[in-house]
Order: sequence, then structure tokens, then C-alpha cells
Amino acid sequence: MPKLDLAKAPVRTSCVYPGRLADHCKGRSKIALGDLGGLNQFGVNLTRLAPGAASAHQHWHLKEDELVYMLEGEAVLVEDDGETVLKSGDVATFKAGAENGHMLVNRSVGDAVFLEVGTRSPDEIASYTDPDVDMKVVKEDGVWTFYRKNGDKY
Repeated sequence: MPKLDLAKAPVRTSCVYPGRLADHCKGRSKIALGDLGGLNQFGVNLTRLAPGAASAHQHWHLKEDELVYMLEGEAVLVEDDGETVLKSGDVATFKAGAENGHMLVNRSVGDAVFLEVGTRSPDEIASYTDPDVDMKVVKEDGVWTFYRKNGDKY
């Protein structure tokens, strides 16, 4: 099994959300460990949230399972039905099709670091549950397209 050299790994600080919606993730950085290792059946990201940063907008996936494992610091798991503080060693899972939007927010004074593991389905729908976020994302044949909730493309 090849050892990955994280010192040479590209760090992504940009967000794929369109327009002003991308501002929500400022202060988030990711290393796509799964891509770095050539994996294609599931994704693994090493994610760091600076104080005040969020992992994503509150969302849920139709076909893709997700798991988060906290490595350092703490983050608040925000879900449709409440909030939970996650600290180093805590795990949270999100079953595909469970209509409970989730995101992590760093409300602490230090960085929060966690692993994200998720299914890689070629076709997927991510629904956003925050009423202030007018977005739905559809993946077809591995390509993501961003829509407004009324069906108009971004």
C-alpha cells in the first residue's frame, strides 16, 4: 500500500458553490486524500476549518452516505433538528436519503480538523435545507450542476 506524501498534496481552499454562496466556506481547506491515492469508489477529505468557517451549506444527499471523524479541535454539527458539539474522537454519520440537512461550523478560537468520507455515486442530488440558500445540486455522470430551487440553472 503506497504511503501518501501530504506535504506535496494540493490544498483546495476554493468552494464550488456559485456566486456569493461560496463565501459561506471561506476559511475551509481540503486535501482530497481519496483522489491523491487514486480511489474512485469513495471520497476521503482531510478538512480544516478556521474559526468562523463552515464545511458547506446545510444539505443532505439522496444517494451518498457520509461520515465525519473529528481529529483536532471542535466544530458544531448543525442539523435541521438541532446542534451538537463534535470534539476530537467524535464521529457523525449521515445516511443517504435521510432528509436532515447538516453542516459543520467552527465556533471555537482554534482550527477544527476532520476526515470526511463519502460514497461516490455517478448520479446524485444534494438538497439544501436552509431557507436562505436557494440551491439544489444535481450530479449526472459525475458532473455537478447547480440549480435554484425553482429549477433555473445558476
